Amino acid sequence: MREPQMLLNLEDVVRPEHTALILVDMQKDFCMEGFQCWEAGRDLGPAQSIIPCLKRLLEAARRHGVLVIHVGFLTLRGHLSDSGPWLAQRRRSTYSSERVAMEGTEGIQFVDDLAPAEGEVVVYKHRYSGFTGTNLDLILRSNGIKTTVITGVSTNVCVETTLRHAFELEYYVVLPQDCTASWSETLRQATLENVRRRFGHVCDSADIIRAWSNGPEQLEEEWTVR
Repeated sequence: MREPQMLLNLEDVVRPEHTALILVDMQKDFCMEGFQCWEAGRDLGPAQSIIPCLKRLLEAARRHGVLVIHVGFLTLRGHLSDSGPWLAQRRRSTYSSERVAMEGTEGIQFVDDLAPAEGEVVVYKHRYSGFTGTNLDLILRSNGIKTTVITGVSTNVCVETTLRHAFELEYYVVLPQDCTASWSETLRQATLENVRRRFGHVCDSADIIRAWSNGPEQLEEEWTVR
């Protein structure tokens, strides 16, 4: 039987013409003091620390014509987006709130340094995965996307759930480790190792930017099957 065609090195995987940069939940409620996660006691240092790296990656994506998609969380008022299982778990969630990213509040805004540019795609989700109940997959397929570079917060929740979903939908997954953060470094590292072993490629944002810039060194992919 015919073996499917595969992209086996990073330079091919992240070619600008078939790659989307997805920023997950880089919103004020998740990243800034005075907003919902801060009020819930979350350490925002990790989320804020990735903003400069993510800004450089975002600017590079714009320069090289990479499709940019901002995925944000949105909670509808009156529990219109809450099921029983979802709300029960939200009330048990660590360093979060059932009111996080409530519609009509400043908290749903993306942080200033990463705000969507005119014409960039914005997708709002009501669950951890950027694909659940949204048009994200349709947008990616309509634009010939093969690869998702997934960034943002939190690594072990919305980022991991989104990248797992992307992989199951047959997209290549790339996770730049300096562009994703969690309140728990232990859980972040667990996600990075899980991705290395099962779902895609973990690298630095500089590796992606160099690949987009057609640098002199071909970056070998480290797909490892265990």
